[in-house]
Amino acid sequence: VQLQAFGGGLVSPGGSLKLSCATSGWTFSRSAIAWFRQAPGKEREFVAAISRSGTITPYADSVKGRFSISRDNAKKTVYLQMNSLKPEGTAVYYCAADQKAIYYVAPDHSGPYDHWGQGTLVTVSS
Repeated sequence: VQLQAFGGGLVSPGGSLKLSCATSGWTFSRSAIAWFRQAPGKEREFVAAISRSGTITPYADSVKGRFSISRDNAKKTVYLQMNSLKPEGTAVYYCAADQKAIYYVAPDHSGPYDHWGQGTLVTVSS
């Protein structure tokens, strides 16, 4: 089971980035996938998740209306479109998989996620 996040980089405040989480090694369609982030000196926090069905997509309040999560089961990839980025969005972003997720569930906390990828750094700065 492997997950790899990529697409991070340096972006100006108000800008956009699209992160990708590529997966391999298991039946992707049977997993809920989530994005978490960890800013320097802070604890890791939930950002967004998507259920196996693709229809349940909880977001952290801090990103609601600006970020959008989606999945492409054929490509075994989950995306995080980030718009109107703020400096407080600077963090390492991680994707994680919950292989035991029920079809219409997308957990918004780290407990159920049993596989994690390496992160990708997003820096929001002018």
